[in-house]
Amino acid sequence: MAVSDRRQGADSDRLELLLFSLGGEQRFAINVLKVMEVMTTPELTRLPDAHRAVLGVTNFRGESVTVVDLARTVGFKGADRSGPGMVIIGSFNRVQVGFRVAAVDRISVLDWKDVHRPPQTSSRASYITGVTYIDDHLVEILDVEKVLFETVLDEHVEFDLDGNAEFDDLADAHAAGDRSVLVVDDSAIARKQTARTLDRLGVNYLMARDGREALDLLREKAQETEGEDIRDHIAMVISDIEMPEMDGYSLTRAIRQDRNLSDLYVLLHTSLTGVINTEQAERVGADATLTKFESVSLARRVVEGLTAGHGNTAGAAQS
Repeated sequence: MAVSDRRQGADSDRLELLLFSLGGEQRFAINVLKVMEVMTTPELTRLPDAHRAVLGVTNFRGESVTVVDLARTVGFKGADRSGPGMVIIGSFNRVQVGFRVAAVDRISVLDWKDVHRPPQTSSRASYITGVTYIDDHLVEILDVEKVLFETVLDEHVEFDLDGNAEFDDLADAHAAGDRSVLVVDDSAIARKQTARTLDRLGVNYLMARDGREALDLLREKAQETEGEDIRDHIAMVISDIEMPEMDGYSLTRAIRQDRNLSDLYVLLHTSLTGVINTEQAERVGADATLTKFESVSLARRVVEGLTAGHGNTAGAAQS
């Protein structure tokens, strides 16, 4: 079942989720925009010394794709491995990967405002970025970045930057001073990655877990510094697109509509490899878009934002 033809022209206020199960009644989901295809689990080639959740690799459209046992990764105790199961193949953070699940249900469309933060009491809370109710059943939305960096990617690979001449030049060029960057992301691993890059650049930062929290923080800061330019305190915003409560598009639109915040530089930073809706980003007023995660590319955008004038002067640049 191919779903890649649904990956264009997303409505910024609507979210399409692919629902699936790992066994039992609990439903999980990922954004359809990240999904390329769903198939019965294919023949896999085992990998020596791989993570315990890695089942092997398969050939997909001429590329080798690692397949991960999602239930084992998130510690789901009711996993059903009695049948072949299904594999959801997607493109995340510039990487193609397959997730083995028990069964795939359907695609459901809902509003971003209906997605909320997961309860911290859940045993899987660290793997979940949001929860919602569909047909009166709780659905947990997967933190793809965390799964990837625990199983397929080396969490530290992008941070071996000693001797990287371009990064060192960028660190010398930003002149951030005491100004901060606001990082907005519902994924803990994504916040950690971004923080490491900013630390290496020597840039101060603040953190928010969703667009609503970020907007409240910005408005509070604007009120505290009334009469001053907000950019003398918060130089730019780096925001994920997919977030509970308020997504990145809606956050950007709200920033542009607030006279105290409208000049902020906004970078939309997302794991939606290859399907960033640049027109939508421009429409809401973003200055640039960037696919996660590559430290030097992010550093370039940070320096650009720190040295820019007023926000969104030339539309959303993409990289």
